[in-house]
Amino acid sequence: MAEPFSVPVTVRGYETDVQGHVNQAVYVNYAEHARWSLLQAAGISQAGLAAKGVGPVSLEMTVRYRRELRAGDEVEVTCDFIWGEGKTFRVEQTIRKSDGTVAAEITGVGGLMDLKERKLVADPRDYFRALASDPARFGL
Repeated sequence: MAEPFSVPVTVRGYETDVQGHVNQAVYVNYAEHARWSLLQAAGISQAGLAAKGVGPVSLEMTVRYRRELRAGDEVEVTCDFIWGEGKTFRVEQTIRKSDGTVAAEITGVGGLMDLKERKLVADPRDYFRALASDPARFGL
């Protein structure tokens, strides 16, 4: 199995809270940034999705906070799509400090919504394959 896609992030001071560590909601932003970066790396743009009449949706997300992050920390945020059958897929992500310490693990369930019908498409893999210039980034 190939290594998951990853993007570097530097923790910015304004992302910290009164305790001096990253606010919990920022971890979700880092995960979202990695997901969109993966789509972009695979050749899928927001405009391309909209032109096909679909948009990604998050249906469920769990964040397991393992270690705190502080301003200036350098982290890698991974993103790995796990395909099953049907309308949804899993996304597994890890936020890891430069010393290898896992700061957070994020798991989610997503889908692609038909923007006209406002329902999930039957097989999101078909759309990702059709839109991506590099579908292997998604394990397809």
